[in-house]
Amino acid sequence: MVPGILVASIFTKVNYSTDFFITLILGVFSVCIIASANYTINEILDAPFDKEHPIKKLRPVPSGKINLKLGYLQYVILIIIGLGLSYFINIPFFLTNLFLLIMGFFYNVKPFRTKDIVYLDVISESVNNSIRFLLGWFLVTTEFIPPLSIIIAYWMIGAFFMAAKRLGEIRFINNQSTVKNYRKSLSRYTEERLITSIIFYASLFSFSSAVFLIRYKFELILLAPFLSLLVAVYMKISFLPDSPVQYPEKLYKQKTLVIICLIIFILFVLLLYVKIPVLSQIFEPEIMFK
Repeated sequence: MVPGILVASIFTKVNYSTDFFITLILGVFSVCIIASANYTINEILDAPFDKEHPIKKLRPVPSGKINLKLGYLQYVILIIIGLGLSYFINIPFFLTNLFLLIMGFFYNVKPFRTKDIVYLDVISESVNNSIRFLLGWFLVTTEFIPPLSIIIAYWMIGAFFMAAKRLGEIRFINNQSTVKNYRKSLSRYTEERLITSIIFYASLFSFSSAVFLIRYKFELILLAPFLSLLVAVYMKISFLPDSPVQYPEKLYKQKTLVIICLIIFILFVLLLYVKIPVLSQIFEPEIMFK
């Protein structure tokens, strides 16, 4: 959500009043609630499959430590609270948060369960990146929608991360029978297919980002080497034995990755609000011989 909030602030004049910050806090809280609802239904419906995973079988739901009826009740309560708060913020925000909930439903619930469909599992999960960007955007302005280029870029970097996670999973499990029982989509993947898709997602992310920064904020071109480094380092991590890309909550232990992310975030914030005219002059075509 944060990138959506920050990018929206350069496209419109923001009134940093008390009401604005209250709306911001309530909006972030409502999105966290809907995301929690999605994670709740994910844990419940994934439990029979997680029992086939060497690590995930130890989680509370697949290990039988959680009452499923209470889990479903929690899911419903979270939906009511999350959407209720969203409705009082603004309609575009409410509809986008509803879309986030619907995508979680389609991702997890049969007969849709897009997580079991090869490639669609990555695409349908990573679109949540773009949805969260829109949610951040609509907390700042509802006068217009963000450029399509930044929406696609944010979607594709999410797809890159998700495909890298799939690569880490099949390398860790390394047993076709176990893979098939754990997740149907994984049984259709190979390392070659995943690496090919990863290159596609990373390339589309790069092109879409370039379109956005050239058209709207040229200073962000200074992020290019750091974003490229992030992609390279993340790929390297995905090839580690029992790669932490399988468990995003463990990635904070990857110090190099964390440092790169911090540099990117700090530079992103700074470059959004400064102008460096010399940059456009450097990249402006010139006639060498007159």
